[in-house]
Amino acid sequence: MKTLYLLRHGKSSWDDPGLDDHDRPLAPRGGKAARRIGAYLKDRGAHIDLVLCSTARRAEDTARRVLAAMNAPAIPVEFERGLYLCGAHVLLERLRDAPDSATSLMLVGHNPDLHDLSRELTGSGDERLRNALAEKFPTAACAVLLFETTQWRDLDLGAGRLADFVRPRKLC
Repeated sequence: MKTLYLLRHGKSSWDDPGLDDHDRPLAPRGGKAARRIGAYLKDRGAHIDLVLCSTARRAEDTARRVLAAMNAPAIPVEFERGLYLCGAHVLLERLRDAPDSATSLMLVGHNPDLHDLSRELTGSGDERLRNALAEKFPTAACAVLLFETTQWRDLDLGAGRLADFVRPRKLC
């Protein structure tokens, strides 16, 4: 079985309108939400073997805060420029190339890519969570999908069971 955590970056700051989109940092609200999600994952005993993360500053900042809140600084993180606003299909192909030694993987990225990918991969799970996921994938939200496969290359559309969909505002 493989577990996939799809994590959207936290709310970004627009304080400096001259910054390139790739370089925008997290807003204070985004940092707080990332820590909240990390604490939630820790409380639920989340185990992550590998993190694939966009190189956008807000995604990197989100990943670092989530892992710090999980008290899991030793988890390997691969920062990849190719995960930045690349489309759901590219994300899926990257996941299929993940090492099978990683039983659970976290992908930190952006919308609309994560929203599209999560909807395409989800085929079952709690109806209430599925409806919430179909509606919106807000900043710092995390979808947890389970797959009945031992190899990442076998990820298939509609094969995932949505085990959780946590949104920071629901944790207040």
